[in-house]
Amino acid sequence: MTTARTLAPADREGTVAFGEFETWYRITGELSPGGAPLVVLHGGPGCVHDYVLTIADLAQRTGHPVIHYDQLGNGRSTHLPGRGADFWTPELFLAELDSLLAALGVREGYHLLGQSWGGMLGAEHAVRRPTGLRSLTIADSPASMELWVAEANRLRGLLPPEVQATLLAHEADGSYDHPEYQRAMRVFYDRHVCRVVPNPPEVAATFAAIEADPTVYLTMNGPTEFHVIGTLRDWTIIDRLDRIAVPTLVVSGAHDEATEACVRPFVERIPDVRQHVLPDSSHMPHVEERGAFMELVTGFLAEVEGRWVEER
Repeated sequence: MTTARTLAPADREGTVAFGEFETWYRITGELSPGGAPLVVLHGGPGCVHDYVLTIADLAQRTGHPVIHYDQLGNGRSTHLPGRGADFWTPELFLAELDSLLAALGVREGYHLLGQSWGGMLGAEHAVRRPTGLRSLTIADSPASMELWVAEANRLRGLLPPEVQATLLAHEADGSYDHPEYQRAMRVFYDRHVCRVVPNPPEVAATFAAIEADPTVYLTMNGPTEFHVIGTLRDWTIIDRLDRIAVPTLVVSGAHDEATEACVRPFVERIPDVRQHVLPDSSHMPHVEERGAFMELVTGFLAEVEGRWVEER
């Protein structure tokens, strides 16, 4: 079993074509005919796969291969810093996911696990009812950006007054890169994004990757988790959630920036759903309570696969 300080090695890495671009992927475990891998959708938009690499633990725990990939514009996939806001859309990333599933030969049977923005993307994929999707895990994701912003501002209002004042001062003049603003932002992140401080190397690597090329994050989200002024600011899936036809697990942390209010529509509107809140986690329970998170998802996948076999 992978230890708490070890990341499972890849069994295969490569790229697949996505139009004129390339999507980089990583597989832990062996793909087999008739098997159903777990495809992991990272967050952001604009993060990279590194911070969700702990989820590769599930390959050994469950026997399902685990597929990570870097979404277009990020990590080892094609970077496109010159593209504008009209290019970076949920539809682009849905098309990329379809392309990856087809190229790897798994679109006839697969599970999805999306973290944060990845859960939003996974829900967008699931409402289309693709025939090969067997289950969906939504981890730490809001059902709408209106809920996300409202809850982020509520949590921000609980920060020390001097931290709030620093955030407001620098947001007023747009100096998001100022060290004072970055330190104030870190107070929020240490409470509600990842409570393992200092952050593990794979999490730190993801933050460094966003800093190195913030194109997607700044365009779709904005400068910080709680100052959302990007193209996703009006996104919602609430009125479409009843279209999700596969078993769904909703996971979050008790200290998560994706609060209970953010995830409640998933629980209330998806027909076949179960929910779990991890008590000692914020936005990264797969890091903060790694063992408990893996046990939870392992049990869910076993339940889904058991039902799937019975129905065949």
